[in-house]
Amino acid sequence: MLRSMFMLFAALLLGLPAAAHKASDAYLVIESRDGATQLRWDIALRDLDAALPIDADGDRQLTWGEVKAAWPAIDALALAAWSVPGCRFELLGHALERRSDGTYAVLQLRAPCVVDERTPLRYTLFAEVDPTHRGIAKIVRADGSSVARLLDPQQPAAVAATGPAPATSGEASAAPTAGAFLREGVHHIVTGYDHLLFLLCLLLPAVLRRDGGRWQAVQGWQAALWPVAKVVTLFTLAHSVTLALATLGWVRLPPSIVEPAIAATIIVAALDNLKPLIGRHRGAITFAFGLVHGFGFAGVLGELQLPPAAFGWALFQFNLGLELGQLAMVLAVVPLLYVLRQRRLYVPGVMGAGSVAAMMLAAVWLVERTADVSLLPF
Repeated sequence: MLRSMFMLFAALLLGLPAAAHKASDAYLVIESRDGATQLRWDIALRDLDAALPIDADGDRQLTWGEVKAAWPAIDALALAAWSVPGCRFELLGHALERRSDGTYAVLQLRAPCVVDERTPLRYTLFAEVDPTHRGIAKIVRADGSSVARLLDPQQPAAVAATGPAPATSGEASAAPTAGAFLREGVHHIVTGYDHLLFLLCLLLPAVLRRDGGRWQAVQGWQAALWPVAKVVTLFTLAHSVTLALATLGWVRLPPSIVEPAIAATIIVAALDNLKPLIGRHRGAITFAFGLVHGFGFAGVLGELQLPPAAFGWALFQFNLGLELGQLAMVLAVVPLLYVLRQRRLYVPGVMGAGSVAAMMLAAVWLVERTADVSLLPF
């Protein structure tokens, strides 16, 4: 059983995508007035390059010439992935915009119809090449208020709005708002492999105790409960703080700093499992590292610029979803670790070899995110 678990753990590590974060998101701003709808659609060039041959010379550097030559293919891909029943959108123009996480292709579209939060939208961008992709739409109402919708290419007809419903719409239009960003929070943590790997490195020694410089299995589940609860609580509190601060725009760090830092936290946590480095400061370090991970979660909501009421509701749902996804991992992993803790090969096999594998994968991520290169084929 122990050998099987180790092989499964190693397979999971080796199967993780190299670009464990940032999630693939596109941003849509939809505004209707005077019987017509304007759509601004921002799509990351890094995502487009994975679906289209934009990098013509293969040097991993996109030039303006390559992007300009690829506009027809980008237009065809996007327009095929977007539709509103009874409403035909026409392309007005293009632009490029530099965001904190890279350059985005901007498409400007217009249609002679009105789109609001109750309008059915069909969105299938990257459905066949990237199951993690989401479209995040901000719909601006005629009175200037706005509502957010999450567009899942895997479920193109199952979209939901979040935010306060119009005063004249009654309770019926409020129903679709429930759970939209909660589900997105769960999705974000489940596909945030670097965050899960960091948490796993913290949980591996939770069923052990150090005695005379050696790892020993805890004697009862009560002895393991406190370390697990401490790790999860500190990590949760920390990333909740920076998630809120970053999405509010009060504190911002660019992904070029956050993403390598997240990889570095995995290396330190895994290395501490092999050789004591943190010691009695493990709780403080866990909290500090959790602050770093919170910045990694912030991109989804930070780009929306929702009004306060809608933003607060979306933030609450999203963070709750993160915690539910995280709790699901803890409940799945910790009981198994507890059962295996007394096996002779747990320390060298599961925790030791697992920590080495995590550290090696995180080191590759660190190099990739620092040098902006791709070293792994997956």
